[in-house]
Amino acid sequence: MEIKDVDLNLLAVFNQLLVERRVSKVAENLGLTQPAISNALARLRKLLGDELFLRTPGGMEPTPFADQLAEPVAYALGMIHSALNQRSTFDPAVSERVFTIGMTDIGEIYFLPSLMERLAAAAPRLSLSTVRNTAVNLRDEMSAGHVDLAIGLLPQLKGGFYQRRLFKQRYVCMFRKAHRLDKRKISLQEFSAAEHVVVVSAGTGHGKVDELLERSGIERKVRLTVPHFVAIGHILHSTNMVATVPERLAQRMVEPFGLSYVSHPAALPEVAINVFWHAKHHKDPANQWLRGLLFEMYAD
Repeated sequence: MEIKDVDLNLLAVFNQLLVERRVSKVAENLGLTQPAISNALARLRKLLGDELFLRTPGGMEPTPFADQLAEPVAYALGMIHSALNQRSTFDPAVSERVFTIGMTDIGEIYFLPSLMERLAAAAPRLSLSTVRNTAVNLRDEMSAGHVDLAIGLLPQLKGGFYQRRLFKQRYVCMFRKAHRLDKRKISLQEFSAAEHVVVVSAGTGHGKVDELLERSGIERKVRLTVPHFVAIGHILHSTNMVATVPERLAQRMVEPFGLSYVSHPAALPEVAINVFWHAKHHKDPANQWLRGLLFEMYAD
């Protein structure tokens, strides 16, 4: 098949169907009628010799062949979009754009206070919205332009995405001030004997830490399990429990909640926190500006 035989508008419809999974929504996004979208899909099916999407109660489900095409098609369309729009400009001082960033509750605690203070000075009319990295399909949402950037430990974002490291951080053991472990160094035996609150952060790389502790045979008295980090400060402040947390989160929680932390007694690997963006927006001036601000403020 030659590229001259392919109508690129059909690929745009294909890409939108992968994201939205509903003909009506794709028609609305592209400013077309539903029959026009159905006709485009029929032409694409004939051209590629595959059903591509199957109608189900949950929407249009892609076939294995459609899944195989998804990443290269999204990447190619992104490159075309960037090339055609590289002359556009972005002025943060007057922009009223709303950026959406994917991040965890750790990211919200660590990044947002200082980031919003910086934006108030540099881009007073600009606003941010955050989404949980685990609550949406980041690959599809970033491809569609619904999420501009994602920050975190996100191994699922590979092909079709750019990434740049902000920093690496270690894990520490955190507890309230005046806790019996509040000293310069604690042993594995003392760590195991303590009562623990454990965060099950599904869908993020932080969950691997608990797996590593278990595989290493390190026992813990787990008194409480929670699905996110945002309540850890309140819990530790009022109890004798301890928690294993990323160091930069601990730094943000020490003063507001009266907490302390020490180096972790277990041999835990450092984790890399990266910024991710879709290839489609690599040369978008607004996206470039926000990425640059994050790198300036937080990159080691």
